[in-house]
Amino acid sequence: MNVEELRGYCLSKKAVTEEFPFDANTLVFKVMGKMFALIALERLPPQTNLKCDPERAIALRETYDGVIIPGYHMSKVHWNTLFLDKLPSKIIFELVDHSYDLVVSKLTKRQKKEWEIL
Repeated sequence: MNVEELRGYCLSKKAVTEEFPFDANTLVFKVMGKMFALIALERLPPQTNLKCDPERAIALRETYDGVIIPGYHMSKVHWNTLFLDKLPSKIIFELVDHSYDLVVSKLTKRQKKEWEIL
């Protein structure tokens, strides 16, 4: 999978915006201002960072040792770094969906209604 495919998939989700909040080499995708995906544009191999619940993160890292590595973000939320060239697209899309769903689950009913995210 390449970065442009991942970018298109993230943008296909409802209420998603993209930003360069850190520098011109880091693309961030947010739902209602809350980050669910980060793409490091100039990293080799190509990689992304996605949120994950702790139990699922452990299982993924056991299954894909060295391809999905643990990490934390500023708020100490569980994140994982995925190497795009080493995972099937299906797995990456599932993890993007999971990260997106984690963020959406924390939105208020009003926010979900406003953006028609049900």
